[in-house]
Amino acid sequence: MRIFWYLPTHGDGRYLATRIASRSSSFAYLRQVAQAVDDLGYAGALLPTGRFCEDPWVVASSLISATTHIKFLVALRPGVMSPTTSARMALTLDRLSGGRCLVNVVAGGDPSELAGDGIFHDHDARYALTEEFLSVWRRLIEGNEVTFEGRHIHIAGAKLLLERDWRPQLKVYFGGSSMAARSVAARHADVYLTWGEPPEQVATKLAKVREAASAIGRDVRFGIRLHVIVRESAKEAWQAADDLLRYVTEDTIVVAQELFRRFDSVGQRRMLDLHSGQRSKLEISPNLWAGVGLVRSGAGTALVGDPDTVALRIKEYNELGIETFILSGYPHLEEAYRVAELLLPRLTSLGEVLPAAG
Repeated sequence: MRIFWYLPTHGDGRYLATRIASRSSSFAYLRQVAQAVDDLGYAGALLPTGRFCEDPWVVASSLISATTHIKFLVALRPGVMSPTTSARMALTLDRLSGGRCLVNVVAGGDPSELAGDGIFHDHDARYALTEEFLSVWRRLIEGNEVTFEGRHIHIAGAKLLLERDWRPQLKVYFGGSSMAARSVAARHADVYLTWGEPPEQVATKLAKVREAASAIGRDVRFGIRLHVIVRESAKEAWQAADDLLRYVTEDTIVVAQELFRRFDSVGQRRMLDLHSGQRSKLEISPNLWAGVGLVRSGAGTALVGDPDTVALRIKEYNELGIETFILSGYPHLEEAYRVAELLLPRLTSLGEVLPAAG
């Protein structure tokens, strides 16, 4: 398995849904987190995209010289830029970093955010756009000249400069719970990402992606995006989970849940269904806690417990076929150290934890 961390380009803090003990995403802070991730032996770091995030390409580029081995898993959104521009940026980052670029393709699910970027497609149209985008993107990365006329993308005679002695190994990470998303994943994903649902739900989802990929002669690897709250004892870990919600009020939860319900993302709806906005239903599977999803969109679950227990839960996901674990915790600097000190040695004892690789 490979363990990634997360760069909080939207800011950080000790608590959810409050400015108390919050931190800005300054370059100095992001560099601290990235250097910790690099030094502690993680394979890479996810850089998110969104209207409240710093631009992931600029951030990744700024951290090349501050790090030595971690992969930059850079999120990109089809429709915001052309596949040609995106491929050129990915190739440049990969070459200048010595082969450390990966891409996380995000179709998006918040109509308001998408409108702010000039994207007004409905759910299935966004995945159709993503399909066309990746069809062009992959061919360009492989060094082909591309002419493509689809419903959403029209490209004529596109070609990128590839150095003769440089053979990029850019991998595409991609997630989505809908049928449309699984179709795109089967055709284009190197690594299919899921959010942290209970293992039985994850197993069902992975089986559907495997089946769709196998039907067209492809193999897809799998990854998962999870928060982690690990402490020396289970009691301390659950106390830390409760403390993360110290300033979260019932009104805050209601407002956040109403906001998330406007999303057309199937994955977001699945996150909401795990807890229904109720504090009393947050442990949705042994040691899997949905508290983050009360007030944060996207990945809303955390593994909570002592190091041995959390390691065993990760091993359960690993046995389903999950190879890449993209972890995070609040605040991300301190938790990167805590996870490296408490959890990573347990994972190494259970099986091989690999360094940075595609």
